[in-house]
Amino acid sequence: MPLTMNEVLIPSLANQNQDFPNAPLGWTLQEAKHVAAQQGLILSKDHLKAVRAIQEYFSLHQDKRQQVRGIHDALNESFHQQGGIKFLYKLFPGGPVAQGYLIAGVEPPAGAANNSFGSVQ
Repeated sequence: MPLTMNEVLIPSLANQNQDFPNAPLGWTLQEAKHVAAQQGLILSKDHLKAVRAIQEYFSLHQDKRQQVRGIHDALNESFHQQGGIKFLYKLFPGGPVAQGYLIAGVEPPAGAANNSFGSVQ
């Protein structure tokens, strides 16, 4: 039974994972685990914390043109105690923005990966 008026008006919210309140509609943890496995990753608590941070950043900035630098700085700040962006590159060897956005189920910002130079953000 729906708990809130929003769930009555927007039924898809009733199926929303409460552990990931900013997840895009249709995103599931199972799908994230599948995408991570395709990337050669097994999701840990730290990965999921990063996914939440990415989804929150995306939900707050989805109406604006997102830039790699903004999310990079936000993630660095969120994970400062663990070592910041250096720690995140250990979690996401394909780049915390490029790979993290993919697992979080949101479109990475332009410039997150530049395969011609072999660089990722």
